[in-house]
Amino acid sequence: MHRIPSPTKDEIAELAPLERLGLDNIIVVSTRQQADHAFSLLDASSVLGFDTESKPTFVKDEVSAGPHIVQFSTPHKAYVFQLHDAACIEAVSELLISKRVTKVGFGLAGDHVQIKRTLGVLPNKVLDLNVIFREQGYGKELGVRGAVAVMFKRRFVKSRKATTSNWSNKQLTESQIIYSGNDAWAAIQVYHALGLSPDPI
Repeated sequence: MHRIPSPTKDEIAELAPLERLGLDNIIVVSTRQQADHAFSLLDASSVLGFDTESKPTFVKDEVSAGPHIVQFSTPHKAYVFQLHDAACIEAVSELLISKRVTKVGFGLAGDHVQIKRTLGVLPNKVLDLNVIFREQGYGKELGVRGAVAVMFKRRFVKSRKATTSNWSNKQLTESQIIYSGNDAWAAIQVYHALGLSPDPI
């Protein structure tokens, strides 16, 4: 198969930024009441953007206790679940094991391992979009940045500081909320742009 070159860092850097979800469309879920409400909305979807965040490890051979955050997104709203509360864990686990709701994201193999270890469930109906792009002929894993560049000719802005921040904190920063919500949101935008679903954006 003919390999399609992936966009380079320099090429992506020249693109205009993708307009992302703002704080008004990202819901942090940390209590039973919030979890029940979010679950009822998300469980009604056929496809959700999906990602996780874990407190980074800095010591050699240290095993992460994550995920500390699990994000799901519809095309218009993202939900960031903090896993301090049992009801949040329950809602996240139910969505993950659902065979009706497809969860789409990027580079999800590591997430599966952590989810199994921490939550004790094995996710069902998960689609790693890197696999789709590989099947289309892209040799290198695109990831969310590369996929947004390919599909929308835009640069997906990610804060490096947020990437390595402490995701186990009970109080998330605005930067963390925007970062995590948009990771899941970008995945479902790319999914729909690929024409993998007849659902409108």
